[in-house]
Formats: sequence, structure tokens, C-alpha cells
Amino acid sequence: MSIRFDGQVAIVTGAGGGLGRQHALALAKRGAKVVVNDFGRAAEGQSLTAAEAVVREIEAAGGMAVAHGASVTDEAGVAAMVADTMQRWGRIDILVNNAGILRDKSFAKMDLADFRLVLDVHLMGAVICTHAVWPVMRAQKYGRVVMTTSSSGLYGNFGQSNYGAAKMALVGLMQTLSLEGAKDGIRVNCLAPTAATRMTEGLLPPAVLDRLTPESVTPGLLYLVSQDAPTRAILCAGAGTFERAHVTMTQGVHIGSGPDAAERVAARFDEISDRDGETVPDSGAAQGTNEVGKAMQAG
Repeated sequence: MSIRFDGQVAIVTGAGGGLGRQHALALAKRGAKVVVNDFGRAAEGQSLTAAEAVVREIEAAGGMAVAHGASVTDEAGVAAMVADTMQRWGRIDILVNNAGILRDKSFAKMDLADFRLVLDVHLMGAVICTHAVWPVMRAQKYGRVVMTTSSSGLYGNFGQSNYGAAKMALVGLMQTLSLEGAKDGIRVNCLAPTAATRMTEGLLPPAVLDRLTPESVTPGLLYLVSQDAPTRAILCAGAGTFERAHVTMTQGVHIGSGPDAAERVAARFDEISDRDGETVPDSGAAQGTNEVGKAMQAG
């Protein structure tokens, strides 16, 4: 099975370098027309912005692309990008929410402005871009959306409370949008990459960075936006290795209420935490269904 995107249109945010650039190049190579979005301005002495440089690469390889410099946090700018894309190519099949920044610092030392900024770019940037393309995808009864999450959100990472909070919020956004988009042929997934990019430069030793190439992550992205893509998947990718993460729920224990209920929770916490028979709920309603069911069985 060959994954192709002929006749499709993709928007990739933060595509002026790193993962976004590689995603854009790969989509174009497989036939997609690509909107290369990046807020970065032209470097000193350079005539092209980062996004324009990627467009030149795509065109040189025989592909079709256009650059757009809207910040993902700018609702009007994103709306204009979507309108321009529709006027130029008439449809939007794929949105890759890749744009992001880092403002790492321990929570005790972190300025709240830096917390808000990271949330704005990662979370609200993805919300704004997805909200802008959602009516288009609903109307055409087809869409593929990827949120870029992170192991820092899924599992935590020292010094990244802002980044981790934003990245886990994207998982919650994906979970609900995958349910809401199903009837209109819209599939929504998360990609959790480990790659050496502008954001990770200087954080990892060279021997590790050499393996963590953007090229080793992008195959997972291509599958997640393909015609046969899953939906509600959290795909982890790095160094050519791919894993799948799940938000699970244990079977739980009915404790009941009463004055000593807290003590009974404490006494049976290991049993509550037992992962034997844990499930991946179809929706948030599964928690209440399980709880009420056990309560009814207890009489």
C-alpha cells in the first residue's frame, strides 16, 4: 500500500524548520499541495523567510507550495490563511498543528507570562487553526488533523510544566474532536515526536541528536493524515521507533461512602490501582458508567 496525497491540500504550521519542514517536504513529495506556515521572519542578510525557503525546496523538487507567515495565535491571520488557501486550491484536507515554542524553567522559578505564552502557542494555536479549517472539512466530509503532543505532557518532564500542560491539553482536545468529527469523515490524532529540532538544540548530546532526526518521525505523521488513518490515536515516534500511548482506566473498586470512606480508599489504593483488566474508554462517559455499575452491583 502506497500512501499518496495527490489532489489533497495540507496546512503545516511551524513548517519553516525541524519537524514541520520535514512534514511539509514529505507531504509535497507524495503529491499534496502544501501551505508552509511559519511565523519566523527572514534572518539578517537573507531575502527569504524560513517558510519561503521551504517552499523553494518543494518547488525545486517539482511540488506545489505556498508560504504563509501568520502566527497561529492570531485568529485573523489564521482565518486569512484558510481563506487564501480555499481561494487558491478550493479545499483543505490536512492540518498538521506543529508550531510550538519552549520556555523551560522549574515551576517555582517560572514567570506566569511564560506559562501563558506556551499555552497560547501550543494549545490555543492548535485550537485556532483547527477551528478555522473545521467548517471546510465538515462541508467536504473529509479531514485529517494532527495535534503535536509530547511525552512531557503524557508523562511529565522536569522544568516543563507549561509545555507539559499544553501538550496534555492537546490530547484532550484530540479525544473530543475525534468523536465530534467522526460523522463528517474527520479523523483526529496526536503525534508525540522525539526529534532534534530548533527547540531541542543544546539539550541533548550529539550522539543522541544524530539518531533523533525529523526524518525518522515523519513516516508516522504521513500515516496519521492518510486516507486510511486511524482516529483517536496517540502515536509516539523517534529515531525510527514507533509506539502507541493510551489513556487507560483500571477496573476500580467500589468503596461506598460514610465517615471512614477516605480511610478505606487509602487501605485499598493498591487494589484500586491494579492494572489487570484496565480499559481504554471509548469516551468520558465510561468512567461514570463503570462507577454506577459497580455501585449498583454492591447494592
